[in-house]
Amino acid sequence: MEESGDYKVLRKLVPRLIIPRSESRHPNLAVLIDTETTGLHHARDEVIEIGAVAFTYDNEGFVGDVVGIYSGLRQPSAPIPPEITRLTGITDEMVAGQAIDIATLDALIEPADLIIAHNAGFDRPFCEKLSPSFVPKAWACSVSEIGWADLGFEGNKLGYLVSQSGLFHEGHRAADDCHALLEVLARPTGEGAAVPFAELLQSSRRSKVRIFAENAPFDMKDHLKGRGYRWSDGNDGRPKAWWVEVDEDLYDDELRYLRTDIYGWDEAEPLTMRLTAHDRFRA
Repeated sequence: MEESGDYKVLRKLVPRLIIPRSESRHPNLAVLIDTETTGLHHARDEVIEIGAVAFTYDNEGFVGDVVGIYSGLRQPSAPIPPEITRLTGITDEMVAGQAIDIATLDALIEPADLIIAHNAGFDRPFCEKLSPSFVPKAWACSVSEIGWADLGFEGNKLGYLVSQSGLFHEGHRAADDCHALLEVLARPTGEGAAVPFAELLQSSRRSKVRIFAENAPFDMKDHLKGRGYRWSDGNDGRPKAWWVEVDEDLYDDELRYLRTDIYGWDEAEPLTMRLTAHDRFRA
């Protein structure tokens, strides 16, 4: 069917076999994390499921072996909202009396060199609230730190990535999504057969600069938004301002843009924060 050119066949994703860490030839360890929660706000919502898949890799970004998994449900302090059940398939009956085994989860997380989430800005605050083992770790985001469009993908949602990789899986359960993301990251794709995980690893190693355009003129908001700035309302402890993150080597260009096009003042010094993978994606 595929050879005819008239069909595209999707194959069911089969999770990789787990081997002992000592048997893997690859020196580094990463853990893919996915959470299902009662809502979008880490300050008031709760984790109801967490999935984790630990895998080895080398310094060039070649994915090695799966060496551990964890999947656990957790009963929240209030009933699961109906819209969350519709999205995840997780019901109050499924989580009744359930608790995440933090000791087992920590044993997977503590030796890891890198934690990866598909939208780390969402998952990291929930994970750090769940266990302090997540706090000192380097984090990477497979949504924002890979140029999926440049690799030939039509979007960065996991469902799109999986199907365009020729696979299908049972989505919206945490561990299943981790297995699916691993296969997408590990498969060479696009011109030159680039490995997405190698790009993610390089991106995570670069320092970033977060710039807050405090007190920017109100009539400049559309210019800032068009350049990729996002609005912070100040409720999360950040300044109330438009902000953006850029690679450290692009900082001078961004500062020049703000001074020339936004403030009209050569001496303007917007608030900046230099971030590494250990700092990024925190609440």
